[in-house]
Amino acid sequence: MHPEEKLRAMGLELPAPFPPTALYVPAVQVGNLLFVSGHGPVKDGKVQFIGKVGREWTIEQGQEAARLTALNLLASVKAVLGDLGKVRRVVKLLGMVNCTEEFTQTPQVMNGCSELLIALWGDLGRHARSAVGMQALPNGMAVEIEAIFEVEA
Repeated sequence: MHPEEKLRAMGLELPAPFPPTALYVPAVQVGNLLFVSGHGPVKDGKVQFIGKVGREWTIEQGQEAARLTALNLLASVKAVLGDLGKVRRVVKLLGMVNCTEEFTQTPQVMNGCSELLIALWGDLGRHARSAVGMQALPNGMAVEIEAIFEVEA
């Protein structure tokens, strides 16, 4: 099944791509790799989940933020490629979690993004990943994720 059909079957839809807020582009394709800039949990043009996981947000809420961030990443992928069906593999994620100093469960937060990508692409959605805790993220958002996809050249 096409990834966009899978999204609809899951009751999800891609948001409108969020425009960059500084001097960068949402994604750059080099050959058959698409490098996607850091995205956050934005809905209806507004950052959601402002604050720290481990203080304002639970692990489960952090996972929701990561899942919403994944939808925003995919919106930028579709804007560049025109079709999520052109993704061949999810290669790498870098997940940054705005968390308290003692919070150590950043990988569990990032599972919110990873699980969605695996649901869309199966084994080709399994990826290398880093999940790190941060002292602060832009606009106070709880999660920021960047990605690398293998795509049709």
